[in-house]
Amino acid sequence: MSALDPSPWHGQAYSTKRHGTSIANCDSEPVQTPGCVQAHGVLIVLRPETLVISQVSENALALLGHDASSLLGQTVGVVVGVPGEERLRTFLAIEPVECNPLYVFSVPGAEGQLFDVTVHSNGGVLLLEFETTGRLASAAGATGVGAEPDYDALMRKSVVRMQGARSLQQFCDITVDEVRAMTGFDRVMVYKFHADGHGEVLAESRRDGLAPWLGLHYPAADIPPPAREVFKQIWLRPTPDVGGALAEMIPLADPATGKPLVMTHCVLRGASIMYTEYLQNMKVSAGLTMSIRQDGELWGLIACHHYAGPKFVSYPVRTACEFVAQVASLQRRSAEMREQLESRLRLEEVHRQLLSAASQVGELADLFNGVPTLADAVPCGGVALFHAGRWWRIGETPADVDLDPLAAWVALRPEFLAATSPIYATDHLSANYPAGAAISSVASGLLAVPLARTQRSLVLWFRPETLRTIRWAGHPDDKPSVPGPNGLRLTPRASFALFQESVRGRSAPWLSFELEAIARLRVAMLELVVERTEKLAAFNADLLRSNEDLDAFAYVASHDLKEPLRGIHKYAHQLQVRSDITDEEAQRQLGGLMRLTLRMDGLLDSLLHLSRVGRVLLELAPNDLNLVVADAIEMVGSRLDASRPEFVLPRPLPSIECDWVRCREIYVNLLSNALKYSDQTDKRIEIGWIGAVEDHPRPLCPPGALGQTIFYVRDNGIGIAARHYDQVFKMFRRLHTRDAYGGGSGTGLAIVKKLVERHRGQIWIESEPGVGSTFYFTLSGEARQL
Repeated sequence: MSALDPSPWHGQAYSTKRHGTSIANCDSEPVQTPGCVQAHGVLIVLRPETLVISQVSENALALLGHDASSLLGQTVGVVVGVPGEERLRTFLAIEPVECNPLYVFSVPGAEGQLFDVTVHSNGGVLLLEFETTGRLASAAGATGVGAEPDYDALMRKSVVRMQGARSLQQFCDITVDEVRAMTGFDRVMVYKFHADGHGEVLAESRRDGLAPWLGLHYPAADIPPPAREVFKQIWLRPTPDVGGALAEMIPLADPATGKPLVMTHCVLRGASIMYTEYLQNMKVSAGLTMSIRQDGELWGLIACHHYAGPKFVSYPVRTACEFVAQVASLQRRSAEMREQLESRLRLEEVHRQLLSAASQVGELADLFNGVPTLADAVPCGGVALFHAGRWWRIGETPADVDLDPLAAWVALRPEFLAATSPIYATDHLSANYPAGAAISSVASGLLAVPLARTQRSLVLWFRPETLRTIRWAGHPDDKPSVPGPNGLRLTPRASFALFQESVRGRSAPWLSFELEAIARLRVAMLELVVERTEKLAAFNADLLRSNEDLDAFAYVASHDLKEPLRGIHKYAHQLQVRSDITDEEAQRQLGGLMRLTLRMDGLLDSLLHLSRVGRVLLELAPNDLNLVVADAIEMVGSRLDASRPEFVLPRPLPSIECDWVRCREIYVNLLSNALKYSDQTDKRIEIGWIGAVEDHPRPLCPPGALGQTIFYVRDNGIGIAARHYDQVFKMFRRLHTRDAYGGGSGTGLAIVKKLVERHRGQIWIESEPGVGSTFYFTLSGEARQL
């Protein structure tokens, strides 16, 4: 049978005692329906309506003095007496017994032994358990129904001590001390499950002479899923005699349904073969195990071992232990939170400062400056933020070339796509992301959160690899098999000798309170981003209206001013040509007036053109920029003087969606500027582009242009000082005298900027006086190389 095969007894009546086992995997053992009980007690199954016995364990004669077969079909009064049966009916009428074993009374059995009786219901039947107390009925003064024991004194001191623990370790140490004092076992341990399922001994109390197990790790297979599932439903599991006999149920299956009896909540439930062999291999003769839970899941166990023969724990002490297990499940989290309180408060203060800064700054990238930064939001080696088309990094992080595929992988993780709290965290990245092995030195641990539903805003915190040595109790991969009655079967490992393993590729784990804090920080930052986006949208709408009003005003003003200006020019010309005005000074002034009107007319034409640029609708279509540039060079060529400039295209330009006429105008203005502002005899103008994903310097590139195709025009002209970079794009702004370098109105670059922005792009400059200038710009369309 393969390791994935289910139990051959699944859904069928099965007896651990009669059938043995043929399992090849611990996951297959039917631990909840073993068909047997531990032989120190008797299990009787009743029909809840009539209290008629339908099943009974075969040891009823030896322990209770009643033959098992003769009890079938009779009411339970045969065993507990008529007063006991009435007491049971009354008890069942008022107590919640569904999957909840409760003590009812104590009764005498064969040879004067006293038995504690508990009852619970499961699967439509009542399960009555008779468990020996180890005392004689006469010594206890009981001839029938006994009183429920008072166990408050056993628990009060334990609970008070556990509540006072200031750390998880102190809490676990107190727990094992109290349980061992309460039960008298040789060894008591708190055993924690890690995320991968394996366990670790966090605390231990032991008698002198026993080897310490504190800090040892145990493979996940040592406590297989069926056993863990049981401990998610029960608080306590006693095994008073690991090597003790088993008593089979008669009949084995429920006569009414033919189904096996579910014994999950029975303290007498026959122990798993794998479990008893496992304990015997460790030389353990008796055990008691309690569950520690968190949010319905199994956090760990309180494991008690005894080595000097069988050890029966009385019902009152077991009740006290069960209560301790419940308190441990509730108080463990509190102890852990008290231990983490200082760290929690420190993180909360850092997050408060970050949110305060985020509400004031204009960009998320600004959170990488000042104190604190995003790297302080959680203990880490480094942090990377993808925002505005580029990566921002602090500390030790992978390079951009590694971040891009990692971000794409994280964005598809199911945890990251969660509707409520999208967050992905791991302390072993390479286990799920094969490429993570190459970056494990800085990124063995990863914590990722989106600030938007797309990759455009993504934060990645990294933790470096932490080399660790794990001390295993035996080799974790040891899975021996032995011959059995049904063929070769799996058996627990027999060796628990110390085995040390060096673990690589792991970081310090992300603690639950850290993840909770980051989740809250993400929500708060997302609210700020949304708020800022709404404000920007409103601001942009106002700005658009203002620009439209200004464009309309510029158009009307420039258009209406041209008519009186033409009149002024006309009258000045008429005065200049009149024969009766011979004064030289008057003639000079009239000539100056005519030149000013012509200059004013040119300025108004430029203003009109700029206003039309802002008002005209773009006709966007895929265009070959090589043809656009060729057309622009031809237009500029008609204005050339005697010099013959060199136009250079290092490689063919791509095709892009743009307005042909307006894009040509961008190049015409930039080429004209390059020609005009040059005092070189060998003028050289380079027209090129940088691909969106090319590994290429992007000098002074604004954040919004990163990740886009960049176009440029480079010259070897006079250059521009850095302090004038912003001035050159302003309307009517010239850096030289009016007539220097051929004169001009100073509107060319302002028009270029307007046209680029109409294409939803950006323009910027890099220049050095005496060397030349390069104008970079982007267009919104997707470039395609021809």
